[in-house]
Amino acid sequence: MKTILFIEDESTLQKTVGQILEQEGYEIKGALDGETGLALAKREKPDLILLDLILPKLDGFEVLKGLKQDEATRSIPVIILTNLESSADVERALDLGASTYLVKANYELEEVVAKIKDILK
Repeated sequence: MKTILFIEDESTLQKTVGQILEQEGYEIKGALDGETGLALAKREKPDLILLDLILPKLDGFEVLKGLKQDEATRSIPVIILTNLESSADVERALDLGASTYLVKANYELEEVVAKIKDILK
């Protein structure tokens, strides 16, 4: 069973997405802030990370940087799932090593699930 770590400070969204992914057969771990998320990623080494950029304690860019600088977590695919739409944010996240950048408002949950399945093939 593949494990997905969802680092998202909006607990309702985390719960909703988590339930859908569990129905798809994934094990879900969650973190409500960047600091906890980064520590959990290093400890659990999930198969994929869904990462919001606007987070308490450590923002998503810092989390992504921390993941990609660590040998143990460098190869874990990271999907950015955020409301930040500027091309500068997109470019920065991709430059830091994100696999995909999704703006929450532009994607249905089914599309997000499809992207996850695609990356985890």
